[in-house]
Parts: sequence; C-alpha cells; structure tokens
Amino acid sequence: MQEEHLARWKHSHSFGQEQKRSGEFRTFIVIAITAAMMIVEIAAGIAFGSMALLADGLHMGSHTVALGINAFAYVYARRHAHNQRYSFGTGKVNTLGGYTGAVLLAIFAALMAWESTRRLIEPVSIAFNQAIFVAVLGLLVNGACVFILGFDHEHDHGHSHTDAHSHTDEHSHTDEHSHDHDHGHHHDHNLKSAYLHVMADALTSLLAIFALLIGKYFGMVWMDPLMGIVGAILVARWSIGLLKSTSAILLDEQGPEEIRKLIRESIEQQADNRIVDLHLWTVGPGIYSTIISVVSSSPQNADHYRSLLPGHLTLHHVSIEVHEYK
Repeated sequence: MQEEHLARWKHSHSFGQEQKRSGEFRTFIVIAITAAMMIVEIAAGIAFGSMALLADGLHMGSHTVALGINAFAYVYARRHAHNQRYSFGTGKVNTLGGYTGAVLLAIFAALMAWESTRRLIEPVSIAFNQAIFVAVLGLLVNGACVFILGFDHEHDHGHSHTDAHSHTDEHSHTDEHSHDHDHGHHHDHNLKSAYLHVMADALTSLLAIFALLIGKYFGMVWMDPLMGIVGAILVARWSIGLLKSTSAILLDEQGPEEIRKLIRESIEQQADNRIVDLHLWTVGPGIYSTIISVVSSSPQNADHYRSLLPGHLTLHHVSIEVHEYK
C-alpha cells in the first residue's frame, strides 16, 4: 500500500510540546533577576564581612539552581517533542521538572527548620539594621519574581484534527487512534514549581522582616528562628501538594473520575454497550490518553464509539477495542 494512502492514519505524538510556553520565557527572566541578586549579596557579604548577606546570597544561589532545572525541562521538552523514542511525546518532562522542584523545596524546608531549631537552642547575635535591609531587598526582588511568574495563566492554543485508524480481526477487536488539539487551559507543573520557589523566598523574607522588627524593638530575638520554623512548615506543605500532583502523573495514576464517568456514560448510553476496561492517564499538561474496552452483542466500528465521546473532553490519543458478546 502506498504511503500517501496511509498518511491519513498517521499522526504526530508531540501533542503541541514543540511550542514554546510563556512560562519558559518568564522562568528565564526570573533566573536572571535571582542570579543577579545572588551575586550582589555574596559580593557584599564578603566585602563587608556580613554572614547574613552571605547566607542569603547562597540561599538565592540554591533557588537559582532549582529554577535552572525548571528552565532545562522547558527547553528539553520542546527540542525533543518529535523524538520517536518517547511513545507519547515529552509532555511528562514538564511534570518531571515540577516534581524535581518539589523535592528541592522539601530539602530547603528541612534545612530551614534545622537551622531555625539550632538557633532557638543556641541564639546568635543579629545585626538588625543590616538584616532588615537584606530582608526588605529580598522581598522586593522576590515580589517582582512572583508577579512575573504569576502574571497570567498558561494557555496552549492549537487546531483540531482527528486521525483515525481502525481494523477488525476475527475476534472482533477494533483499534482507534485519534489525536486532537483543542483550545484550553493546560496545567503547567513546571511553572508551578518555579512559582512556589519564589513564593517560598518571598514568604521567608516577609516573615524575617516581621521577626527582625519584633526583635529589634521589643528584644524578642527568639522570634527570628521561630518564624523560620513557621516558614519551613508552610514551604513543606506546598512541596507535599506539588509532589502528590506530579507523582500521580509520573506513575500513570488513573485520570480524573469526572472524565472517566463521562466516558462510561457516553458509551453505555446505548443499552447494548458495556465498558469492561477503562484506562485514562495524563501524558502531558492537560493532555489525556485513554484505552477503552467495550463489549457489545452488536459491535460497531471504531468511528461509531469515537462519535459517542463528548467533544469537549481533552482526549488526544484514544485506543478502543471492541469484543462481541454472544
């Protein structure tokens, strides 16, 4: 059979991952700002002998590395979107970047809690004026980064098309593969990870300003490490939430119950049809694939069952097998 006759059944598995996301550009801007602030603080800390400035500069450096991982995930996913080694494209690279960022957030939270607890037990003298200046400067920089990363919601735009391939063998087995691009909101875990990193920095600076002001004017030096522990707890909660959402995708956990319910209802609306096996999983930000096994006493072809699925569902790659009940 000639290639041109097969073209209508062939399709790409990139699912739009070759397109540059707005989150990628914003992440690079934030990396540049954070790296510049890191250099200034480390240089000032060495020049003026300030451990507060030096420590905050090194902290900025750790977040620059974390944001760098997010940036790498964007670029890698885009450049390898058409690589045939990836069965369902590189959409999960975005999620892997978010997962890695969540792990780093958890490590930073643990280090914050450890250092704060140590300072509660063994208090150290604080240069309040200098420390407050650093905290305010850090808050301004991190506030700008939060604004940049959270300026709008990530949207991917594309066009709709369907490629279908069906065949029926002696066991009444029908396969259908479809690929749709729809306008819609896609969850960008990579962007969320970067956003949470700068949010963690902003929260740390805000709590530090509060604690340092209390310590300076009321002599309650212990407020500084106490706010560090509070900040660590909040950052840990953000990390756990992101770890749960990203690990579910990386482990191919079943997709949303509401989508699975709609798939079942749409096909089983005809009394003769029953779904005996349904797999729905995420292959990228807001991109779902599904395998549906249908049993019917009067089986139809693949196009029939495909037409029963609601058009608004973001099912980008569908495989359907049909078995005849006798």
